[in-house]
Amino acid sequence: MSKKYTVVGGDLRSIKLANLIAADGSKVNIYGFKNAGFELGITESESLEEAVRNTDIIIGPLPCSNDNETLTAPFHPGKIYINEVFKIMSKNQLFIAGRISEKIEHMAQAYNVYSVDILEREEMAVLNAIPTAEGAIQIAMEEMPITLHDSNALILGYGRIGKILAKMLHALGARVYVEARKYSDLAWIKSYGYIPVNLNELDRYLDSMDVIFNTIPHVLLDSEKLKLLHQDCLIVDLASKPGGVNFESARALGRKAIWALSLPGKVAPVTAAKFIKETIYNVINELGV
Repeated sequence: MSKKYTVVGGDLRSIKLANLIAADGSKVNIYGFKNAGFELGITESESLEEAVRNTDIIIGPLPCSNDNETLTAPFHPGKIYINEVFKIMSKNQLFIAGRISEKIEHMAQAYNVYSVDILEREEMAVLNAIPTAEGAIQIAMEEMPITLHDSNALILGYGRIGKILAKMLHALGARVYVEARKYSDLAWIKSYGYIPVNLNELDRYLDSMDVIFNTIPHVLLDSEKLKLLHQDCLIVDLASKPGGVNFESARALGRKAIWALSLPGKVAPVTAAKFIKETIYNVINELGV
C-alpha cells in the first residue's frame, strides 16, 4: 500500500514536490498555499488538522523555520505554528523538513514526534549544491560588466558547493582560485587545475579578483578584507546565516555584495523538488516506514 503524504508550507519547490509525489500514485495533502497565485495542481486541505491527521509522512519546508516557532510559508496568509503541527501528529507519523534547528528538534521530542532533517543527508546536500552553483553563476553573469571567461574568480570554502562551483567556473574559462584551510583540500584543488589559496595568504589575492563566491557561514570578508578589493569586484554570498560578509561595511565602502539565499528554490524549483523527493524516498526506505 502506498504511503500518504502531506506537504505543509514551503516555497515553489514544495508545490512541485507535492505534484511529483502525486504523479507517482501516492495520496498527497497540501496546506499553506492559499496565496500562491498560480495553479497548485492539488486541492488544498481546509484546515491544518485535516491535512495532517490522515497521513503517514508530513513534509515541512526547506528551511523549516526562520524563527523556530512557525513554518516557512510564504504563500500562506497567516502563520503555521510548528507546535500545532506536532500536537496533531501521532507517534506513527514522520516529520521531514530542512534545516531543523536544535530548538525545533527538542520541540519534536517533547511531542514524541520523529523528525528527519533532509539537509543533513549527504545525497541531498550534494544534489542541492548543483542548482545553488548554477544560480550563483547566473547572478554573476547578470551583475558583472565582464564575462566569467578570462575572469579571476575566487571561491571561499571547498565544501560541496565549492567543489561543484569550481568545476562549473573552470568549464566556463574562468581562472578559478579556491580558498581552503586543510592541506588535503588545497592538494585536491591543485590537482583539478584550480589555484589553491591558503587562508593565511588570502589577503594577497583579494585585490586581483573580479568576483568572489563565499560558501562559509562565518564572516570572513570583514571590513579590512573588503578594503583590499577593487571597486568593481562582485561578491556573491551563498552561505546561510550569519553569512560570510560584513554587509554594512560593504555598503559603506561601495562594494557590491549580494546575499543569495535559497537559490535552488528560485532558479530550479522542479529540479530541486526532484532531488528532495528522491531523498525522502531514501529516508523512508531506510527507516522501513
